[in-house]
Amino acid sequence: MMGNRGRLHDNYGVIRRLWQAKRWLVGLLEFDGRHRQVMAPDRCTELFFLDEATALAAGHRPCFECRWGAYNAYAWAAGNGIDVTDGRPTAASIDDRLHEERLGPGRSKRTFVEKIDGLPDGVFESLDKDEFRPYLLGGGHLLAWSPGGYTAVCPLAVGEVVSVLTPKSTVAAMRAGYKPEVHPSGNGPWPS
Repeated sequence: MMGNRGRLHDNYGVIRRLWQAKRWLVGLLEFDGRHRQVMAPDRCTELFFLDEATALAAGHRPCFECRWGAYNAYAWAAGNGIDVTDGRPTAASIDDRLHEERLGPGRSKRTFVEKIDGLPDGVFESLDKDEFRPYLLGGGHLLAWSPGGYTAVCPLAVGEVVSVLTPKSTVAAMRAGYKPEVHPSGNGPWPS
């Protein structure tokens, strides 16, 4: 999948910043026959993700244009207790909330801690406080992430407290029923 955080590179293709705008999207690699030059001058910087679950953990949300169905299914309002009687929250209000949740002091990655057995499938966490190793929770297992796919299955330790990488409001959307797309290597079947 492809993500967008604005223009991050200079005219020589060197990344100069981690983000430019609060609107962090995850979209399709191909849409409507469009073609792009990667890292073109004065254009947004293309970010590539293994799958949607990875992009959501990074703080992105489904694109309103190329992933309309996913955007509508993203149960953000329901998961976050927002009354939609007068209409759904705007994309800008979702982006503002996600921006608060994904950036910590000094522009670091903001995380929170929670017991692993209270988390829904599709959430990313890190078990080791000293060494950052991301794992996807899926089907009662922890799946070790790598750039090319999920490479190992770890047992799920019920009651263990983990550092959650996926923003809180996105975790809430998953609890309310949103199922992110996962790379085929994360679909099992996994041993019991």
